[in-house]
Formats: sequence, structure tokens, C-alpha cells
Amino acid sequence: MKKKVFIIGSGFSSLSAACYLSKSGYDVHVFEKNDMLGGRASQFKAEGFTFDMGPSWYWMPDVFERFFNDFGKSAKDFYKMKKLNPAYRVIFDKNNQIQIGDNIDNISDQFEKIEKGSGKKLKIFLKESKENYELAVTNMLYKMPGRSILELINSQTILKVNLFFSNIKKDIEKRFKDSRLRSVLQFPVLFLGAKPSKTPAFYNFMNYADFGLGTWQPKNGFYDVVMAMISIAKENGVSFNNNAEVDKIEIKNKKVKGIHVNGEFKECDIIISGADYHHTESLIDVKFRQYSESYWNNRTWSPSSLLFYIGLNKKLNNLNHHNLFFDTDFDKHADEIYTSPKWPTDPLFYLNITSKTYEHTAPKGHENCFILIPISTNLKDSEALREKYFKIVLDRIKKVTGNEIKKNIVYKRSFCVSDFKETYNSFGGNAYGLANTLMQTALLRPKLQSKKVKKLYFSGQLTVPGPGVPPAIVSGKLVSDMIINNERAF
Repeated sequence: MKKKVFIIGSGFSSLSAACYLSKSGYDVHVFEKNDMLGGRASQFKAEGFTFDMGPSWYWMPDVFERFFNDFGKSAKDFYKMKKLNPAYRVIFDKNNQIQIGDNIDNISDQFEKIEKGSGKKLKIFLKESKENYELAVTNMLYKMPGRSILELINSQTILKVNLFFSNIKKDIEKRFKDSRLRSVLQFPVLFLGAKPSKTPAFYNFMNYADFGLGTWQPKNGFYDVVMAMISIAKENGVSFNNNAEVDKIEIKNKKVKGIHVNGEFKECDIIISGADYHHTESLIDVKFRQYSESYWNNRTWSPSSLLFYIGLNKKLNNLNHHNLFFDTDFDKHADEIYTSPKWPTDPLFYLNITSKTYEHTAPKGHENCFILIPISTNLKDSEALREKYFKIVLDRIKKVTGNEIKKNIVYKRSFCVSDFKETYNSFGGNAYGLANTLMQTALLRPKLQSKKVKKLYFSGQLTVPGPGVPPAIVSGKLVSDMIINNERAF
């Protein structure tokens, strides 16, 4: 008889685990509290516009391809993609911008024009970051369930141990002098959820993910990936349940017995939660929780975000698909997120215009815009504050690019701290999970398997490997492998 597995949440780690376990013969059922599957990668349509609600940077295509290959498939079997060129635009002021190309030679030439000698330095730096990428992502990521320090130790990591005790900021600043180049090279670290000064230098492999592997865009956005994974899961018999909020995890004799969904009890053999880890533990009695409130309160969290989904009835000039507005102080904004949490004085922000690449995401002659302002977690969130920052952003876009937006808005929706809490049960309203600092790496992150409750497992951005879509997909595989190996042992 098949073992029945219940998975809480339908984000990337949950979908990944559902695919792997169903392929291995388990009876898998996914429970999603919201209307749409996909967790933070869900999508919505309004007034002819199609908006991805969360992830928008398709990096590390090899991780996606490796997932599909495990099921005898390829990404191209499910969706079309374009490699973006330019990958993105970094805006420092009206006449001071860098467009990042789609290959290392092009980017090196751009660097050389800004700082003499930096082109050659960049190629050396990227050679090192490629080595770290191959070590970390290609070789180690899939072998690190976070159980032992030995997972981090091998002949290659021993040679790179100094990179774990230095940091990204220091490593970049000793190589490059121009503040603009430093900002560009520190940008990818934001995907890891921590300040560059708090992120081990080993994580410079994100620069290879950026410049070496490039930035891609699925035709219908990230929801193409969600739908592809759902297709594989259903092909293997997975059952999906929308509007199914888990109220409680039932435990008997220190072992999971089942879940209460919308007030109804359902029995199972194994539970995986891809939902917020802290929220999941709130569904069980205090004596069965692995981590206290003080533990969660003292973690280093990735930022939250103030998001705007905007539809315009005109096309925008002097902008690309991805645009980073670095026209204010990078370090000051980072300090206002992590060191002395408060609403930012002069925020950096990100503008994504999917209709620049795929026109069908907006009505003809229109533009589809997604704006993200990184902010601290647990900030007071109000409509007045949202409007204040919306005005700041629109004024900056007009000043720097010459695009007047306010009068052309035909659709607008915002999403902020309170929405992250309400929609995703996100601790503090965080957007990306726990930051990848030295003391929150690998085995120092919350565990995939409960030590207090048998058959209870976790996946996603608060456990290993960490924040981001590719790590979430890997997290689902790691927890699936753990369950399969544990079940074989009995």
C-alpha cells in the first residue's frame, strides 16, 4: 500500500517534493491555502495585463534543466524562453547608466570603459566565481541536507575556507575602485537576502550566475515554471487542493497522524511543509516545536518588499525589461533594512517591464510594470505609506528616464508587509526567507526533518539550501531524498 504524503503549500519546494515523491511511488496530496497554486510565484491577470506576483529573475537555468531532466524532460518541453540582451540596465542618474550584456566579453568591455584595467580584473574574478559555482551548485548543493559539518568539507572547500571568513563587499572593493562597478557586482547578493558585508565571499558564485549564465525570461513569466512542475506532478498522480488552509497538525505518540484542513481531519503517514517554517510549527503543540520565538526573532532575515503592479496605456522609453535604480546610496539603504530598521529615506528600487520582451503580457500599445522596493521586515504598513513611496518612485522614474507615468496608469495594485503576512503566513512579512549569512549557512539553518516529531519534514527558503527559486527546487529534492532513504531504513 502506498504511503500517503501531505504537503502543505504549493511553492517551488513543495512542487519539487511532490514531483520526486510521486515518481517514487508515494501517494501525494498538496494543500494550498490560496486560490492559485505556486505560492509566492503565483500570477494574476487584470485589465488585459498578466503579472507575476513574485520571482522575476530567471537565473541558474542549469538548475531548472536538471530538475526537468530527472523526469526525462527538458524546460523547452514546457515553455519558451529568451535570453535577455541587455540582461538589465543599472541606472545611476540620467546620463550615467550601465547596460549589462549577455556575455562576459561584452560586460568586460563595459567595465573597461568605466575603470581602466577592470575588464581584465572582471574576467579573473568571474573565473574564480565560476569555480565556486561549479563547486557549490553543480557538485555540493544536491548533497547538503544540513545534517553535518562534514557536508561542507572536502578537498576543494578546504582550499577556499578563507572565502567563508571574508565577505562579498570586502572582496569586491579590493578589486574594483569605481563605486558603480562595485554596486553592480554586489547586486546579485541581494538574492541571498543579506548585506554584502555579511555575506561570505564564497557566494561570489552568484556573479557567475549573473554574467556567465545570463538572465532569461519564460514566455508567460515564472508561472510557466509553476505550470510545468504541476504538469509533471499530475502526470505522476499528485492531488492538488486549493483554498485548503491547514489549521492544525495532529500528532500522536510523537508521530504525525494527519492534518486539519478547513476544520476537517485528514489522516496521512508523512507531512512536508513548504509553508513558512515558523507558521508550520505554530500548528503543533509547543512541546513539539524545534525552535522558540526568541530563535526566530534573533535570525537575520531577508528584506520584505513594497511591490506595485502597474498597467500603463503607453509605451516607455529609455528602459529595458529589468531596470535597477541605483541613483541613491546603496549602503545607506542597506543599513536602513538591516542595521537600524526603518522605512528607507532614499530607496533603491527595481522596475520590471515584461512587455518589453513579450508584448502579450499587456494590451497592444500598453506596458506591464512591476516595481519592487526592498524594505525591512515588520515595518508599519499603511496605505498612506505605500502612496508616499509610490510618488517617490514615479518622481524618480520621471527625473532619471524622462518617462511621465502618473497620468497613464490604467491599473494599479500594491503588496507589502501585511500582505506577505496574510497571504503567505510570512514571518515578519519577509519576502525571501532567512538570509545566507555565515551563521545561517547549511547545517546552521533550520532542519529539513523534525527531531521531535516522527515523519514531519520541512522544505523551502527557511531551511536548506536557502532563499531563491533554484535553491527552493533543490530543497524539494533534498527533503524527498531524505524521506525515501529514511523509509527504506525501516
